[in-house]
Amino acid sequence: MKQYYVIIGNFGSGKTELALNMAFEGAKEGKKVTLVDIDVINPYFRSTERKAELEAAGVRLISPNFTSSGVEVPSIPAEIFSVFSDNSDLVIFDVGGDPVGSIAMGQYYGYFKELENFEVWYVINCRRPLSSGAEENLEMIDKITGVSRLKVTGILNNTNLSHETSVRDLFDGLEITRRVSESSGLPIIGTVGTPEILADFAEQAKREGVPCEFIGRLFPIERYMHRDWGRYTESGL
Repeated sequence: MKQYYVIIGNFGSGKTELALNMAFEGAKEGKKVTLVDIDVINPYFRSTERKAELEAAGVRLISPNFTSSGVEVPSIPAEIFSVFSDNSDLVIFDVGGDPVGSIAMGQYYGYFKELENFEVWYVINCRRPLSSGAEENLEMIDKITGVSRLKVTGILNNTNLSHETSVRDLFDGLEITRRVSESSGLPIIGTVGTPEILADFAEQAKREGVPCEFIGRLFPIERYMHRDWGRYTESGL
């Protein structure tokens, strides 16, 4: 059955990284995947930057009009409506990183409310400004859901400092994610990180007896959203 995911979170949460990895993984499994880049706020570090790789993997990418063209205010393409009736097996929405960016999702509420397999995941990175504490994330969830009219169904711990990430970062994120979960009643879907960091984290969490519900599923990811300067000098972002 067709599955929909909406990935939201504050700027720098890593939601785009997660969305990309989910898209590539789905394609590897033989699924027909559509990735919708609906971030009309942040012109940097967006799914569309990896358009060539996504298309090579067989992932259909829908981007805001004029993205990466130098136009400062991209617009939402009408093509997005097609994902509610096409033959995709998996549809992933990478949404703008704040309440303003989430407003764009409100126009699709009438479609989303009719779906059965539909998840809205909020990604937490407590190493970023405005999301370092539980209260800040709870407030962000309320604001995003208020403007998008979409109810968050789960949260993920993706606490990181890019290539400087340590196991300690994930454990600090675990504490914040646990508090957000307990205050909101939202389940912790998973913990995100590179395979090496996740392996060390899982081993230490087991030794310390951390309950599985505070960790959720382990999401090993590859880092796609980095500045590839060789690629930039050849073809631009």
